[in-house]
Amino acid sequence: MGTRRGKFAVSVLSVLWLHNLFLAASPQDKPALTVNEAVALAVTRNQQALIARAQVDLMRGKVREVRAEALPFISFTSSSLRLRDPSFLNASSFDTIPIEFREGLRPRGANLFDYSFKVSQPLYSSGKVASGLKLASLEMEGTGIDQARVEQEIRLRAVRAFYDLVLAEKLLEVSREMVQQRQRHLELARVRYEAGVATEVDVLRSQVSLANAQPELLRAENAVHHARSVLNNLLVRPVDFPTETLGQLDFVPWTRTKREEIVRDALAQRPELRRLHINELESDMQTKLAQAESRLRVDFVGEYGLSARDPSNLVDAHFTRWAFSLKLSLPIFDGGKRDGLLQQALAQRKVAELTLSAQEEAIRLEAQSALDELARAEKTIEAARLNVTQAERVLEMMQNNYKYGAATTLDVLDSQTAVTTARWTLYQGLHDHTVARAQVRYIMGQDPLEQNGANANSSK
Repeated sequence: MGTRRGKFAVSVLSVLWLHNLFLAASPQDKPALTVNEAVALAVTRNQQALIARAQVDLMRGKVREVRAEALPFISFTSSSLRLRDPSFLNASSFDTIPIEFREGLRPRGANLFDYSFKVSQPLYSSGKVASGLKLASLEMEGTGIDQARVEQEIRLRAVRAFYDLVLAEKLLEVSREMVQQRQRHLELARVRYEAGVATEVDVLRSQVSLANAQPELLRAENAVHHARSVLNNLLVRPVDFPTETLGQLDFVPWTRTKREEIVRDALAQRPELRRLHINELESDMQTKLAQAESRLRVDFVGEYGLSARDPSNLVDAHFTRWAFSLKLSLPIFDGGKRDGLLQQALAQRKVAELTLSAQEEAIRLEAQSALDELARAEKTIEAARLNVTQAERVLEMMQNNYKYGAATTLDVLDSQTAVTTARWTLYQGLHDHTVARAQVRYIMGQDPLEQNGANANSSK
């Protein structure tokens, strides 16, 4: 019995271990995410992406609905009727009928059973059905492009939110290190004061400096909480979920610096522009639909069935009834409906053309702004790296000089502040450059997430 219990416990533990391993491997549940996992999770779970996919499904149904207009419509109808109709007795000439016949004309209740198949098929619609099908297909294509645009925007937002959290964590590290430096300096100032080689002013200045650093640390901690909440919201996680980032801020040089190349790719690949081109084609189809409203339409209608008072006769061919017809319709006066539809179609075409032109100009401006931001961030990184090296060297010198009385507390505090500022500037520049790269790729109509593995390197 003890052996069985032991085996059962081992089995349960194995199941729990495999379950926890599965959860740990699932990006939906594990706290630590790479930027690739964060982007994939955002595209999979974000509500806006789900809405875009639902819109595509909606348009698939709409295309099927429009396609049905060109296909035969077949229906089956069956009815049973019990009636008594005295209308013959109310005829104006009923009194002229001889009295001996009137007794035989008394109406009685009767049954009538009926079933039939009906077929209707458009034969000619002056291009209305074909234009409707083309319009539905264009809208289906446009909805797919809208989905791609939404997912691309979510990818960009996820990249930005991910690196916002990385930056906030880096700035928090710098703030904590600054507090620790000032705490160590305060302890050194107290030791020197007790040894009689420093004044009370040094201790007081060190205490004030440490107290002033505490709010900066609190702000940095709050910035991390806020950045994590923004990322969690984008990933459809609880805002207090302990999401962690597995990534660094890296400097990857951007080689394509010509605005014309970026604009050329953007004009060819941006989903917004492709959508506007489809809108122009849709307005042309709307024009054809409006013109077809006042033209000839031919439909075929056929009906075949049986009708009998006795249900047993519903299988007798003598009780068959059928009718076939060609229905021609040509509108003569529609109260201005066709003209109104044409006016709408022409206006839609004009709106699409103007919107396309405005969007192209906006893309050119976006490209120039993104390149300017890349150049600014790159120069900031170059200068900040040099500043960090020099500031750390100066701080080390001031701390050593202070130990031997060759530097003042103000010299050390100024050096600490310079190091903190230089590191903040460096991390901010790396963040801005990383986000700007993603922004340029987005402007070009490409995936904002770079797949070259550069994000796995350490920040310099």
